[in-house]
Amino acid sequence: MDGLLLVDKPRGWTSFDVVAKVRGMLKHSGIAKPKVGHTGTLDPLATGLLVLVLGSYCKRAQEFSKLDKVYEVTMKLGETSTTGDSEGTITAYENAQVTKSVRPHDFCYFVEETLQEFVGEIWQTPPVYSAVKVGGQRAYKLARAGKEVKLEPRQVTIYKAQVTGYAYPEVKFTAHVSSGTYIRSLVEDLGTQLQTGAYMSDLRRTTIGQFSLQDALPIAQLSAEAIYSRLLDQK
Repeated sequence: MDGLLLVDKPRGWTSFDVVAKVRGMLKHSGIAKPKVGHTGTLDPLATGLLVLVLGSYCKRAQEFSKLDKVYEVTMKLGETSTTGDSEGTITAYENAQVTKSVRPHDFCYFVEETLQEFVGEIWQTPPVYSAVKVGGQRAYKLARAGKEVKLEPRQVTIYKAQVTGYAYPEVKFTAHVSSGTYIRSLVEDLGTQLQTGAYMSDLRRTTIGQFSLQDALPIAQLSAEAIYSRLLDQK
């Protein structure tokens, strides 16, 4: 069994949880040692499109992991998080501007203007709680062990970003980005620029390269039969 499988990952699941689910279903259907992998993780907090590689496609995982991505993002203003998302320790931002009293239309316009400053090639420092390797170990493992983690900035590209909603303290926006872009870092940098502080409270991946969430299988619909029928061959 060779090909790609598009899955809609639910909140609370790791990418490996989805891989294990598919692997178990295939094994139960009679495949002795099914080869299943993914082409780029989504944090447990995040939902949306996950591209799995099956069989001989496992050797091509990196090829598909380098594709551009589109996300729907929700960020919360006025607070910061140790992890850059709602799973960390939340702290009120000391120097936050008073935004609640500003007319929503005016502040939304200000956020949009600030967001556009990040469009293009930018230097971004990955979150300390990330899968980036430092000295052969994952950064998040070092951070959880209480060790100091220093990550170097890397160049990424924000192709397009647009605010889609604002109701204090939440801002919603979409972002079309290059592979390797950390949305948590983008949100934190945006919060700093706005002088409000911010962390990512929700994330949904809708596109990976030419693959769309609309074509993905929800976890509830996963079965061996569905996997067989929805397998994509990208020669």
